[in-house]
Amino acid sequence: MVDVTKTRPRRRSGGRDARAAARTQASASQAIWPGLSGGRYRPLSDADMQKIHHAALTILERTGIGDPTEELLDLLLPKGATLSVHGRLCFPRALMEDLLAGAANEFYVHARGSRAGKDDMHCTKDKVYYANSGTAVTTFDAASRSYRPSTIRDVYDFTRLVDRLDNIHMTGDTVLGTDVPQDFEHDMSMLYSILAGSEKPSCLTFRDRSHIKPALEMFDIASGGEGKFLQKPSVIFGGCPIVSPLRLGRENLEIMIDTAKLGLTCDLAVPPQAGATSPAPLAGTLAQAVAETLSCVAIVNLINPGTPVVFAAWPFITDLRTGSFTGGSGEQALIGAAAIQMGNFYNLPTSVGSGMTDSKIPDAQYGLEKALTFSLAAHAGANRLCEFGGMVGSLMGCSFESMVIDNEAAGMISRTLRGIEVSDDTLSVDVIHDCATGPGHFLGNTQTLQYMETEYVYPDLMDRELTDTWEKAGKQTMFDRAREVSDRILGEHFPNYFGSKLDAEVRAKFPVKLPPEAMRPGK
Repeated sequence: MVDVTKTRPRRRSGGRDARAAARTQASASQAIWPGLSGGRYRPLSDADMQKIHHAALTILERTGIGDPTEELLDLLLPKGATLSVHGRLCFPRALMEDLLAGAANEFYVHARGSRAGKDDMHCTKDKVYYANSGTAVTTFDAASRSYRPSTIRDVYDFTRLVDRLDNIHMTGDTVLGTDVPQDFEHDMSMLYSILAGSEKPSCLTFRDRSHIKPALEMFDIASGGEGKFLQKPSVIFGGCPIVSPLRLGRENLEIMIDTAKLGLTCDLAVPPQAGATSPAPLAGTLAQAVAETLSCVAIVNLINPGTPVVFAAWPFITDLRTGSFTGGSGEQALIGAAAIQMGNFYNLPTSVGSGMTDSKIPDAQYGLEKALTFSLAAHAGANRLCEFGGMVGSLMGCSFESMVIDNEAAGMISRTLRGIEVSDDTLSVDVIHDCATGPGHFLGNTQTLQYMETEYVYPDLMDRELTDTWEKAGKQTMFDRAREVSDRILGEHFPNYFGSKLDAEVRAKFPVKLPPEAMRPGK
């Protein structure tokens, strides 16, 4: 009998520093790629979806949406929406059916510069991408194991970290710059930090509609000149235009109105909280979330027919013992996947909040909650898994080290999305015969070498060493290894994709509060 262990390839050598460098410089896996298809996980039956659909249309027709602005009524009432005796904006069933039939079922978010084309996101039903966002108000400090208020510099630092993480496809305003309280200064500084830090597609939001026009000017500068941004938008605008239950929030509504008029993709998040701002039964919360989200789809399409709008039903779960939001529960994973399934029912691009662990550090709870919510959302076919990288503490904080860990998780989840390809070649009948009657193992077989890189995703952080090797290397945890990677990237990668000439132009035109010295090593 052959001792297979004697024929195994030798393990990596070179010591702790070499392994850390290899983790940092690891290339994208050949076994996965952006936009793999989900949709196999379907917690709702076809009959369930029909019932939820009809309930949502009944809510929109009978109950409607409260607090409509005069501006919105002037836009929508002449086009078929109605105003109830309670002063609520209602959408007749026939109108909703017509609008859904004509709604855009795809859009692109383009990458810029050297990433243009190859890193564009083609958002359609079932295609899965991982996206950063969240505007967390604190940042986790690994040295002190505590949280501090997030800053504009953190916006830049998180963005440049994502710039080096292959499995996170979209950047965004991951944290809030609490050190810049003035609204316009904050939004322009946040936008600058993201555009300077990466050329990946982005999703972000503004505090006021008046900031959109100057933002378009900065987008144009980053995109190569006047009018270039609208030709190939690299940023989509988010926000929460609905205040559950079934009311409109003025500021984010106004941003949605203006982006719809421009024909830009309208991103949004509709987050009713079960038992608090929506019914305790999951089906009831889902019906309300679908109705609230469809109201946004209707508003956008009545303002500018065919403008892409994301079906972003983000139902949240309440721990009814305390009334607090819980982002990592089994119910959260379940209802998030069901919301995605409803978006796919309407053939609309979707997004969902996922990975919103309640854990405060990357521990066993963190791993369990992230794996559960990530996996179900991806396999349900979420077009964009948002709040993805680094979120901890029920969305209140973000961690550089956790973002590195989540990037690796995305790679492994993507491999499960790809599934198993069954063909005459992969069934390997002849290879099984040759190896079984020959050497008794498959390690040196030509097919093994052929499929080594294309069939498997190899983790850089997750430890697969022998226990004695792990002990001799210092007994590192995954958090320790993730910290090495994040520290290395943040210590050496200081991009400014504007370049020196355009950077000077941007700083002269806009109140950028990110100091230039924060974009250089040693500061």
